[in-house]
Amino acid sequence: MSRPLGKKALPWARLLLLLSFQVLVTPVSKANKETDLSINFIPTVEFAINTFNQKSQDEYAYRLEHIMSSWKEMVYFPTTYSMRLQLRRTICKKFEESLDICPFQESHDLNNTFICLFTVGTYPWITEFKLFKSVCS
Repeated sequence: MSRPLGKKALPWARLLLLLSFQVLVTPVSKANKETDLSINFIPTVEFAINTFNQKSQDEYAYRLEHIMSSWKEMVYFPTTYSMRLQLRRTICKKFEESLDICPFQESHDLNNTFICLFTVGTYPWITEFKLFKSVCS
């Protein structure tokens, strides 16, 4: 006894429907993860740089030149990020306004640039940070 063509095609139609739904869902969930990471990560970087500037004996402020690498630690609480940042001395004093747009000093001496590894815990629901590790060279 042979089946009509429609019954044989039904499993393939279901598979095609499931696969097309998977393709539509995947980019949305990936975008949400990237957005969550950037929403929490950017203030964490700013906290690390501000802490560096506060502890520095230099009268000039340092600002982010380049994020060399970053990763989220496998810790559930608090959310913890580690990052290797290249910081460079600016022409602005530490406690001036608008350090984010302050120009870098022209000299490219080794004394003007630091490579730092920071590990920072963040509590985004209360906007609180804790510096776990800071190593600069």
